[in-house]
Order: sequence, then C-alpha cells, then structure tokens
Amino acid sequence: MKSNLLTVILAGAAGMVLGMIFFGGLWWTVRRALVSRRPARWFLGSLLLRMGLAVAGFYFVGGGQWQRLLPCLLGFIVARFVVVRLTSKPEPRHAP
Repeated sequence: MKSNLLTVILAGAAGMVLGMIFFGGLWWTVRRALVSRRPARWFLGSLLLRMGLAVAGFYFVGGGQWQRLLPCLLGFIVARFVVVRLTSKPEPRHAP
C-alpha cells in the first residue's frame, strides 16, 4: 500500500517537472521569438524539443501503466497553472 502511494506521488511530481519544463520553455520561447529575426525557427525548434521531452518523460514515468500515467498527467496540468501564475504580470491596483 505504501509503495503504491509513493509511486503515485513520484509520478505526480515527475509530471509537474515535465509540465514546468514544457510550459516554462513555451514562455521562454515566446519571449525570445518576439525579438528574433526568425521567430518561426524558435517556435518550431522549441516545439520539437518540448514535445520530445514531454513524450519521452511520459513514456518512462508511465511504464505502460495507466495508474502512473494518470497522476503524471495531473501533475503536468497543475504545472501549467503554476507557470501561468508565476509568469503573468500582476494586475494594476486601482483605488476603490
């Protein structure tokens, strides 16, 4: 029982790391491509690298078991919200 719980927690943590790399890399790519003379190369190269890392990560973490893929996917999705929160600019505060 403890082994299963530890496996689920580790799979979720691995999914968060994969998501942070994927979505953090997307944020970084957009910022770099906006000032680049060849933004299409940035986007294409980044897409191939990020997708390759994500697919390979899911393959190794999942190991063919949906019980490990599910928490990995959940961690990946949670990481999206974390990256959006960390990279968004705060809204200006107005007087009431």
